Amino acid sequence: MKAVIVCVSVSHGNTLRIADTMARPLGAKVVSPEEADPGELAAADLVGFGSGVFYGRLHPRLTDFVNALPTGRRPDRPDVRAFVFATSGLPEAPVIPYTRPLVRRLEERGFAVDGSFACRALDTWAPFRLLGGINKHRPDADDLSAARTFAERLLDRGAPST
Repeated sequence: MKAVIVCVSVSHGNTLRIADTMARPLGAKVVSPEEADPGELAAADLVGFGSGVFYGRLHPRLTDFVNALPTGRRPDRPDVRAFVFATSGLPEAPVIPYTRPLVRRLEERGFAVDGSFACRALDTWAPFRLLGGINKHRPDADDLSAARTFAERLLDRGAPST
């Protein structure tokens, strides 16, 4: 199985740590949207898309990248799978979802989305900066273990049946 992870990690490297942790069991390459090779993405069996959360949304560099992908089902590759991941200071609120809009965009582009993963991470956004940030030691070992387990489940789902 060929896997690629497209990741935007700009503040503290939290999202990149999660991406690297997921990449190991998947044997995936981690790239930024600007480094992503369209041919490599087209040939991948599994593509991850992740970023930190900014003002309740995934980073614009990631969403702009996904928005630029072609829409519609891909008859040549109906089995291309994707997943979404995020790091944030606060949990995802039902009234302001940050992963679901990207999941919908990916489905519009012919991806079968296998789920999403989110964990808390250091956040030094304006009001939290006064306190030195929140979630100062996150992602921690438990978060990284959960990210690895999530990736291993994706790998198991993508294994050919015998």
